[in-house]
Amino acid sequence: MKYLAPLTDPVYNQTAPASFVDQRLLQFIQDKRDLPFVYLILEITLTLLPMVVMMFWPGLDNGLWWATLGVYMFLTTFYFKGPFGLMLHCTSHRILFKKQYATLNHYIPWVIGPLFGQTPETYFAHHMGMHHPENNLEEDESSTMDYQRDSIASFGRYLGGFFLVGIPRVVYYFNRTRKTKFRHRLLRGEAVYLVVCVGLAFVNLSATLAVLVLPVVVARVVMMLGNWSQHSFIDATDPGNCYTNSVTCINTKYNHKCWNDGYHISHHLKPALHWSEHPAHFLKNVDQYAQNDAIVFDGIHFLHIFAYLMTRRYDLLARHFVNLGNRYASDAEIITMLKARTQRIVPAASLAVAA
Repeated sequence: MKYLAPLTDPVYNQTAPASFVDQRLLQFIQDKRDLPFVYLILEITLTLLPMVVMMFWPGLDNGLWWATLGVYMFLTTFYFKGPFGLMLHCTSHRILFKKQYATLNHYIPWVIGPLFGQTPETYFAHHMGMHHPENNLEEDESSTMDYQRDSIASFGRYLGGFFLVGIPRVVYYFNRTRKTKFRHRLLRGEAVYLVVCVGLAFVNLSATLAVLVLPVVVARVVMMLGNWSQHSFIDATDPGNCYTNSVTCINTKYNHKCWNDGYHISHHLKPALHWSEHPAHFLKNVDQYAQNDAIVFDGIHFLHIFAYLMTRRYDLLARHFVNLGNRYASDAEIITMLKARTQRIVPAASLAVAA
């Protein structure tokens, strides 16, 4: 186990005056703390879009095509994917561009989002229209409650269900909750994406598969893996408590690369909290974390959590567990608690039917 150490995660600290370029770009955005997002958008635009054009270019040399694809896959999968995905997350909660430049807010989900397997509007509709309002409880169609969360077989069922019927389930949720605007945005994005893929397949099938189809598979696996890890440890006696149905990961390079995404408890507590404010919010409320028996890990992130759960290395999870308020006397006690939190929670509706 560990004890709370000084935080090294990123916060906003403008120590140098804004450059000329910074000043020009700041005119477009609502919050100066989000300037890194604009630079990320520019990097993605100037590197990936030209490569997409090259891969669709008729008659491009076969060797050059494969070389371009190799660089493209490296950039989209390993270099840009995490930062982009969490930029999409942050800008879903907090609009990036000012009202007079509102059209630019469509650029992330509709232009560069598809390069990372994000069908337009689907992430926003799912995340804002369902996941946060339902908070991983029974009505959340991506809830992890009904699964044994340290089981590869259970994760396989969870992932398979999402790929096979995930979108219809979300649409059904929007129908029964009468969230028609979210339903419309999701279906519009999915339909346009499908039509574009079919159309471009007649232009260049290989490029369409590489640029638009394969990334969807990768993105949805990664997103469901992330949601599984973020909501693997749930207190069955109080599954709606944000302190006990999610986790927080501190002091990890992942938080520097992905805009403090490790602070998932505070994100569910205050969904609109700016990414740079999570470390301070955590320190301010650390006593509440301890009183609610919240799970905090130091030095690991969600991919570590997933790997340790799938291999049932609870000893490694306990090694990185932060013992807030001296709640536990040993790693053995921590492991017992962690194992209890990963047990399948049978939904109340299922219990009622069984009775």
